[in-house]
Amino acid sequence: MRVAVAQYRIGEPADFAAFAARVAARVDIAARAGAQCVVLPEYLALEAAAAQPGDVRADFVRSLEALQGVRADYEALARELARRHAIHLVAGTFITSCGNGRYRNRAWLATPEGRLAFQDKLTLTGFERASGVIEAGDVLKVFETGLGRIAIDVCYDIEFPLYARAQAEAGANLLLVPSCTDTEAGANRVRIGCQARALENQAFVACAVTAGIADWSPALDCNTGIAAVYTPVDRGFPADGIAAAATDGGDWAMADVDLDALAAARREGQVANATDWPAQQRPALARARVERA
Repeated sequence: MRVAVAQYRIGEPADFAAFAARVAARVDIAARAGAQCVVLPEYLALEAAAAQPGDVRADFVRSLEALQGVRADYEALARELARRHAIHLVAGTFITSCGNGRYRNRAWLATPEGRLAFQDKLTLTGFERASGVIEAGDVLKVFETGLGRIAIDVCYDIEFPLYARAQAEAGANLLLVPSCTDTEAGANRVRIGCQARALENQAFVACAVTAGIADWSPALDCNTGIAAVYTPVDRGFPADGIAAAATDGGDWAMADVDLDALAAARREGQVANATDWPAQQRPALARARVERA
């Protein structure tokens, strides 16, 4: 299975049609390269807010309210691209109204059959909490697809091991991470989280990122990180656990992920992190004992 993760440079499209054309052109590149699973970054839909009047797009809360007017178009775009290219598409995230002035940071998954599913972000960043209008999701999901069982962890969520562990225990072999970070430290936190989850669960983790500068947006102002596909660190996989990483200024990282090789590593690898996970949950180890040294 070929997985493509975007290193998506944020632009300033004049209207939704221009935004849709930008997204479609990038997905077309990945599909032509043979990708069966394509991941776009967190906050992707906010690029469409560039078409809003200057005073609206500069105000994060007003911008979210105005953005709801293109929600149906965004969902239709995701469906159309997935159908057109016969791919599974994580269409980034759209901060979606839940009523009463509240929103959720929602990652959409479109299938080749045109179906849509979603995973809400479960743990909010400081920026999201400070907005006063975004709330955390309350359901952790794994999706049964033609590619097998896959799961989505939105940016910050990949830094929390129990989410990914529950998804892995539900059969997910591929964790998809749409992300958006504005500092080098933030990008490194997400990268380290991705590699740790790949190590712990002996799974593939694929991370898409936003890139470039968008001074017009309070949320997409500065974008960092490198798109990459991560693997277990074991026999048969790269020694550094990186199957592919985008170049500086590049648009995509693509890698072929082998689920049979993953199963073999879990059975016969040098280590058995996924299988040995319960060892740390022994009752006697639930609390650390303090001793004088």
